Amino acid sequence: MERIRVEGIVSSYGKKQVLKQVSFVAEAGTCTALVGANGCGKSTLLRILAGLRTPRQGSIAFDGQKLTGRDGKKRFLSYVGYVPQESNLVPELTVKDNLLLWYQDKNALEQTLQHGFLHILGLQDMLMTKAGSLSGGMKKRVSIGCAVAGNPPILLLDEPNAALDLPGKADIRRYLSFYKEQGGTIVMATHEETDLALCEQVLCLKDGVCYPIDRTLRGQALLKEIDFS
Repeated sequence: MERIRVEGIVSSYGKKQVLKQVSFVAEAGTCTALVGANGCGKSTLLRILAGLRTPRQGSIAFDGQKLTGRDGKKRFLSYVGYVPQESNLVPELTVKDNLLLWYQDKNALEQTLQHGFLHILGLQDMLMTKAGSLSGGMKKRVSIGCAVAGNPPILLLDEPNAALDLPGKADIRRYLSFYKEQGGTIVMATHEETDLALCEQVLCLKDGVCYPIDRTLRGQALLKEIDFS
């Protein structure tokens, strides 16, 4: 089932056009990777998909419904969980209090901490720790936990494994696999080759243009295709 359709997205910062007619489709229960050099527009595209930035032109449809105007903004919020590169947690609050900002039903929060997504992320062991004292990897886990409040069908991740150690990366990938199995759709920007094993499609952004590449490419073959030079 088609979950996301992006058509002709154009976005600029001043006179610099970052995205030029970007188009792609993502199905339910799949993961799409965005790869490319720093500054190629991956984060900009994710912010547009999250409803945080308005493109100069183009359209986005979730489940066949184009998102425009005030109603479109509301649907962005109900469809999408977004995890930016930088932590969006309140550092003075505990992990539990940060989660409660997103999970309005305390019983639902407790259940998912014991048996659901948050349990897979390992958050039950750090609930009373202040977010500001967490490592970068732990902050990333909590940010993902906040993003999936309300069970959004789409999860947008900007460098989900940045600052994570190897066990943390394994935990995140295990969670993302579970999220896909439940029918969720993931779009992530990544520089990690191991993330590509999760993906049904890999899209490269270069010079503002988006194009699909072979999802099995690794090492020098991947670098050659992306062309970082």
